[in-house]
Amino acid sequence: MLRGLWKLSWIELKVFLREPMGAIGTILVPVLIFVLIGRALGDRLSPPDLAHSGFIQTGFPVLASLFIAISAVLSLVTIIAIYREGGILKRLRATPLRPQAILTAHVIVKLLLTAATLVLMVLAGKRYYPVGIHAPLAGFTLALLVATWSIVSIGFLIASIIPTARFAQPVGAVLLYPLLGISGLFVAVASLPPALRAVARVSPFTYAASLLAGIWNGESWSAHIGDVAALVVIFAVFTALSAKVFRWE
Repeated sequence: MLRGLWKLSWIELKVFLREPMGAIGTILVPVLIFVLIGRALGDRLSPPDLAHSGFIQTGFPVLASLFIAISAVLSLVTIIAIYREGGILKRLRATPLRPQAILTAHVIVKLLLTAATLVLMVLAGKRYYPVGIHAPLAGFTLALLVATWSIVSIGFLIASIIPTARFAQPVGAVLLYPLLGISGLFVAVASLPPALRAVARVSPFTYAASLLAGIWNGESWSAHIGDVAALVVIFAVFTALSAKVFRWE
């Protein structure tokens, strides 16, 4: 079973990379946005302001990282919808692989792409970013993978409900980007209206933003046990919901 999982993951990765626009949109576009906006903000601030700008130092790298996660999820939603329309999911389900293995292969591919995009973002940031990057990159990469793993569960739920590829990505974007807006990255969650605050408490973006910002600033993982636990619980809940409503054809 494990051998089949890794073989399917490798096949899915090759299929994804054969589509240039998908690879560019998922891997290179977030890096390009990170560099361009970082440079634009840096040109408007003096060096002392750059050194003390909380958004430039922490908020913007975390925002760029969450955009990487969203890009991975939107790509996943689209691929699952295309596979369903083309009957590929139905054929895969007829193989000896279990449905969980088939879906897990897509998660593995998205995590690999997320890690690759973050590496490119760091390399580009060291060359073009207006301030130096002195974050624990290994820990931050792990935190981003944990966050993406949880956020991807939303993608599964969206893919389970939306029947066609034509609407999958737009619907995913409409649902995901507002969650990013109330994640606490721009406005403190405590200051949001009660209804939005309730939504933020069940959104993985809220805990992902807290975890990523903390690890980026050098805080220990033990200080964010609550964030990690919340991301795990959210993943379990959304995955369970997806399993109940997921349609293979």
